Amino acid sequence: MNLEQLRCVVVLAEELHFGRTARRLGLQQPALSQQVRRLEDELGVALFERTTREVGITAAGESFVAEARRALHHVEKARLAARQTGRGEVGRLSLGFVGSAVPELLPRLLRRFRRAYPGVELEMRELPSARQAEELLAGRIDVGILHAWGEGEMPEGLAGQEIHREALVAALPRRHPLAALAPLPVARLAGEPFILFPRRLGPALHDRITGLARSAGFEIRVAQEAGHMQTILGLVAAEVGVSVVPRTMAALRQPGVAFQRLGPEPAPLPIQLVWRHGEVSPVVRNFRTVLTAAPAARRGATAADSPG
Repeated sequence: MNLEQLRCVVVLAEELHFGRTARRLGLQQPALSQQVRRLEDELGVALFERTTREVGITAAGESFVAEARRALHHVEKARLAARQTGRGEVGRLSLGFVGSAVPELLPRLLRRFRRAYPGVELEMRELPSARQAEELLAGRIDVGILHAWGEGEMPEGLAGQEIHREALVAALPRRHPLAALAPLPVARLAGEPFILFPRRLGPALHDRITGLARSAGFEIRVAQEAGHMQTILGLVAAEVGVSVVPRTMAALRQPGVAFQRLGPEPAPLPIQLVWRHGEVSPVVRNFRTVLTAAPAARRGATAADSPG
């Protein structure tokens, strides 16, 4: 018994005519008759009653055809599933992302991907950049959206491409004397207590912030460390200290926090899409294609983009 035989008996049950059935299937009528006869011989029952004038279906034939239709339907579903999986149209993708991508970048990119591949299930985890690298190399996430490493600092085994750039701004308690100063000279932050995340969680962003301070002639005095941007903003609102954060965090409109652009304006911080080197997953390939082609990846903020 094979799929061709199943198709033959299903179409013959619909047409009850060997000539019309043969034409639908693109077969010669003798070949069709041979397929049906071989199947009947294998089953040991007659599926059709044949006379010189007409073809009828037996009770055994009706039972068999009902199951044959179901079998062909499942075969078609299996074929479609295999093709969709091979093209990356269905499956599962585990995505890591930094918190600063949440307010603006991530929603735009995910909407674009979901429209293109609605059959892919997304699992999303907010993780610091360094942790994403660890999870990627361990195979626990498939792709990451993170603050880019410097040239030559990409961990071995990973590959990436820039998809966005984030401007950096000052975050101050709203009643702070410097909160209304625009642009705010970086040097004016000297001596202020800073709220900052540990370097091990995001070395690229940490180094950019501390580098800004050194360029302005001072070292940052860290009064409190916090692992998430939302926590940093909460502590700023509580007047524990000040911070420098990606401009996108201003979209969260944290009560009690004033965001102000810096002067001179710092170079924007690149955001990369990162994956394992040699990754062959079609779902990852499609995600990369959609995100790296996305015109929504805005290249940072200009002086006119004041968040304050």
